[in-house]
Amino acid sequence: MDADDVAEDLYRLPPAQFTAARGARAAEARRDGDAATARRIAGFRKPTLAAWVSNLLARQREEAGQLLELAQALREAHRTLDPEQFRTLSHQQHAVITGLARQAGGLARQAGQPVSVSVLHEVEQILHAVLADPEVAERWATGMLTKVPAVSTDFPGTASLAQVSARSAQANKPAAAAPASAPTSARKAPDAALEKRRARLKEAMKAATEAAAEASRREDDVRRAEEELEQATARRSAADERVALLTAQLGEAEEERRTAAATAEEASVRVRDAARERKAAQRKAERTSLAVERLSAGDTGHRA
Repeated sequence: MDADDVAEDLYRLPPAQFTAARGARAAEARRDGDAATARRIAGFRKPTLAAWVSNLLARQREEAGQLLELAQALREAHRTLDPEQFRTLSHQQHAVITGLARQAGGLARQAGQPVSVSVLHEVEQILHAVLADPEVAERWATGMLTKVPAVSTDFPGTASLAQVSARSAQANKPAAAAPASAPTSARKAPDAALEKRRARLKEAMKAATEAAAEASRREDDVRRAEEELEQATARRSAADERVALLTAQLGEAEEERRTAAATAEEASVRVRDAARERKAAQRKAERTSLAVERLSAGDTGHRA
């Protein structure tokens, strides 16, 4: 049994199935006498729901490649401190992340595990981290991410300001010193000014990254609110239809009740009338019976 193959299978499963499947595969390895593989399998961490959804996207090679290319370009813009390229890529960033997060939600539905808007927001956080951090990008590309990483705006892996300044100074250094070189203090002044300018540019690019991330979050908040409004409106519409149906049914029931009440009243009158007629008939029958008895008694005396 190969632990990497097992991991590939396990991280494709919805999180609800992960723990049981991991235990079963570890137990299988132990039965095969492979204790080392069993321990490694048992150590695989269960992914959060958002991490699992992002892993589904990572396995879509074309979409994953698109995000990784954008990440590399953004880091290159930071390395070279190219503000024009940075602005262009920053505009692309939000559209790409939003589109990929929605696609990830679709993949989750296809896998039988629809997710909430809040989970999709966490997926977007993961994608932001993929753009910013090459180590996160590398883990995500394996399709076995286990949790939402912290989002950085510093773009780790890019050259430091000192390195950029050193490369720039080296590139601008003359091939051979002139016989009458400028004083040391005169050479340092332009270098210091250049470094300050680059420092301000880097800070501005970092601020732009943070602002873009904040704008993205705010736009996501608006989108989620709009989705919640749409869902609430749909529920209200369904409730209105239900109320209308129940109101119509109540009206029909009220009409039926009134009709039944009128019928019952008419039947009650007929019962009273029938009772009076029955009582009158009973009295008449009693009088007739008494008359018969009297006549019968008189007839018997006359004969005697």
